[in-house]
Amino acid sequence: MKTATPSRADIKIGPTRLLINGEWQDAASGKTFETINPATEQVIARVAEADQPDADRAVAAARRAFDGPWRKMSGSERGRLLYKLADLLEAHRQDLAALETLDNGKPYNDALNVDLPLTIACYRYYAGWADKIQGKTIPINGPYFCYTRHEPVGVCAQIIPWNFPLLMQAWKFGPALAAGNTVVLKVAEQTPLTALRVGALAMEAGFPPGVINILTGFGPTAGGALARHMDVDKVAFTGSTEVGHEILKAAAESNLKRVTLELGGKSPNIVFADTDLEPAVEGAFFGLFFNQGQCCCAGSRLFVEDKIHDEFVDQVVARTKKQRVGDPFAPDTTQGPQVDRTQFDKVMAYIAAGRKDGAKLRVGGGRVGQQGYFIEPTVFSDVRDDMQIARDEIFGPVLSVMRFRTIDEVVQRANATRYGLAAAVWTRDITKAHAVANGVRAGTVWVNCYDVFDAAAPFGGFKESGIGRELGEYGLNNYTEVKTVTIRI
Repeated sequence: MKTATPSRADIKIGPTRLLINGEWQDAASGKTFETINPATEQVIARVAEADQPDADRAVAAARRAFDGPWRKMSGSERGRLLYKLADLLEAHRQDLAALETLDNGKPYNDALNVDLPLTIACYRYYAGWADKIQGKTIPINGPYFCYTRHEPVGVCAQIIPWNFPLLMQAWKFGPALAAGNTVVLKVAEQTPLTALRVGALAMEAGFPPGVINILTGFGPTAGGALARHMDVDKVAFTGSTEVGHEILKAAAESNLKRVTLELGGKSPNIVFADTDLEPAVEGAFFGLFFNQGQCCCAGSRLFVEDKIHDEFVDQVVARTKKQRVGDPFAPDTTQGPQVDRTQFDKVMAYIAAGRKDGAKLRVGGGRVGQQGYFIEPTVFSDVRDDMQIARDEIFGPVLSVMRFRTIDEVVQRANATRYGLAAAVWTRDITKAHAVANGVRAGTVWVNCYDVFDAAAPFGGFKESGIGRELGEYGLNNYTEVKTVTIRI
């Protein structure tokens, strides 16, 4: 879908301070940091840099709100506020998409036609759940009446990444607020601007002060302060596996707060010879290159059955050459820049490692232009399982293609990783599809499709890809405590 290209000059930046207790506040230290446009490497704005004192203020505000009116508010009223927030997001969707593109670098068409609809749908989904969170009556031995209550956990610290800022905010806010919790959100330092705009819209929707608090700053300081905080009841984190380990450690060493983690991946995308070739090629391409390859569930390990390997790789390479890399506001752009210099350098280092290890570079491998963090979409074939590009999460537009011959072989190789976030299988044979879906240890398995998401379908990982689930009814379970009440009759 083509949309009118917004003018950068008309993009409203919006708040750049911390949202604490319903007020926009400077960091206690007075410090700020720059947020950069990854397409131009120019400074967009300076944003407040939160640290421990700001985390303390935000958590205190969230605690007062939780112990006050928010906890006593009915589920239907919480749902009404979430519906109103969703309506406001829809009304401002073009402005939000433009701001997301400016700060993150993703193509404007993707932000408007993918990120915003999924974000709005997530809020509406959980708005509908707010008055339907309920326990059970349980028959037990003796003259007793036993029932359970699902009560909110309390103050929830939520730490989100930079690849889908608006959507990850919705995945965190939706279930937490529907269940009656209060939140302190720490946004990624690379992409703070849309989260703050959503905070402003939440205040406009009528959320009471302290229910939603937003901190901008860096992981080790602002994020670490929340993970260690003794008055935080739960921390939810989406990001790298390495940081996930640190958050678990901080939670264990503080107050044993509840933790859910959605972490990295090295997802296998398995193509059998009996598949419909054209949709499988498109699925292999989309499964890796969508969002500049900056997806935790990207199908970065493409396993292709030996019988069709050469033909399939040729078609994937041909499809990759059609990718349009450039200005993310241009209507025909399909790939924008990587999010920042650090990510650009990391991806380029992996491309160099692939060449050094002997993988065959089929297309791409270089920088695009001299300004901005643009990288050519890159495909390697003849990749071995022991190569660095086959083992590590690259989080960029780099696809590794490998041959396989049997179901048992490919399932074993697919599972030979510390990750287990997602997988996909392409085949006309339902027996093969079930064999792979049952055999691969991953939280999500797509069959003859890739990156299909819905607010009702749970998402999360096995192994070092995380703990717990987001989205759906399963996502709500992480934001409630179950209380058993037994009454003698």
